[in-house]
Amino acid sequence: MNNFKKHIKIRKRFVIGVLTILFLYSCAPTRIVRAENKTVPEQYKSQSEDTTNTANMQWKDFFKDPNLVALIDSALVNNQELNIMLQQVDIAKNEIKAKKGEYLPFVGVYAGAEVEKVGEYTRSGAVEKHLNIREGEEFPEPLTNFSVGLSASWELDVWKKLRNGKKAAVLEYLATIEGQHFMVTQLVTEIASSYYELMALDNQLEIIEENLEIQQQALKMVKLQKEAARATLLAVRRFEADVYKNQSSKFKIQQKIVETENLINFLVGRYPQTITRSSSNFITKTVDSISAGIPAQLLANRTDIRQAEYELSASKLNVSVAKANFYPSIGLKAGVGLEAFKPKFLTSTPESLLYNLVGDIVAPLINRNAIKAEYKNATDQQLQALFEYEKTILNAFIEVTNQLSNVDNLKKSYQLKEDQVQALAESIDLSLRLFRSARAEYTEVLLTQREALDSKIEIIETKRDQLLANVKLYQALGGGWN
Repeated sequence: MNNFKKHIKIRKRFVIGVLTILFLYSCAPTRIVRAENKTVPEQYKSQSEDTTNTANMQWKDFFKDPNLVALIDSALVNNQELNIMLQQVDIAKNEIKAKKGEYLPFVGVYAGAEVEKVGEYTRSGAVEKHLNIREGEEFPEPLTNFSVGLSASWELDVWKKLRNGKKAAVLEYLATIEGQHFMVTQLVTEIASSYYELMALDNQLEIIEENLEIQQQALKMVKLQKEAARATLLAVRRFEADVYKNQSSKFKIQQKIVETENLINFLVGRYPQTITRSSSNFITKTVDSISAGIPAQLLANRTDIRQAEYELSASKLNVSVAKANFYPSIGLKAGVGLEAFKPKFLTSTPESLLYNLVGDIVAPLINRNAIKAEYKNATDQQLQALFEYEKTILNAFIEVTNQLSNVDNLKKSYQLKEDQVQALAESIDLSLRLFRSARAEYTEVLLTQREALDSKIEIIETKRDQLLANVKLYQALGGGWN
């Protein structure tokens, strides 16, 4: 009796010792990763601390042109890239279900049939030869076996490895949603920018056509003066060259219009067709002022910042998952069913009844290099996500700062361009009158016409740049997706 108790104590000590070694050896290394830096300046340069922010405005309220609104509405439904992104969001959502299922018990049903013939001069054969199933009934030869039942397995999530994996999948799903929102912002911005570009090209084409009429009238005048010996053939050729040049520019702009229309059609997800727009009032279009708010609002309004934040949080959980691989895993397995060598005996219970229950604990002991490498990779990826998050915040702040400066400088530039266009428009008529009265050279008329055309083209480009700067500032502040 004493020897039996002593034997039991030795076994307990051995088991405890083995478990202690497993737990001690399973201790995971720790790598410290610093906290992310979320600090941003209190205000933009030369800006007030007013928290009014245009980014909170719906894009349908920000864009007043009904034709542009219709294009964006259609693109949000039909754009292929956006629909591809929506499928990515759905994939991430399915990953949550997969991760959730990993920490729940797995239950399966099985059924089987087999036939076996063992050698007579083997242990199994000898047993079957001398052991009857029941009195007077030998083992059948060959021996058949039929079974049906349920099996279950469950890994106890003691270290929260599986639950953290599920939480990480949720965060990745939220990150893909923010990625979708960011794509919507980019799509809205690209369509609006292309739409304003198209309107600017329409106006440039109109300016060139108007200028061609003026040049052709001037060419007729020079030809008449040459016939009257008041101008030379050189003057005629120079005026003709300018007409040819602008006719060539007209075809270039027409090609740009076709390409810009087709870019919009591609973004909308349809085959080439005419883009409905109203370009007649482009040069007088009002450029609305935008309230930038304060930099801290970028953390809430910029979808790319929120996406990077979710990805950073997911990377932290992935480190915990990788660290849990160093710890012992505890599993349970169970089964219950019926088994007999003939189907008719399957319902004979308890003779055909079988069941089992197994518990095990497994910990990595030797050659843990793969686990260590996975853990180091997880921490490196966390650092990458951290730097990506901080870079996204910095980039957002710089984008807003650049666009605020751009909006201000374009406003001042446009005012000066208006004065330049007015002065050169008056100088065209003046140069023609002076040329008719032989008080100005033909070169002065040509130079004045060229400068007037260039100034009109430039003011249209400046108006376009103003509208684009407003759109880009709206995007940089985080608007356009909600």
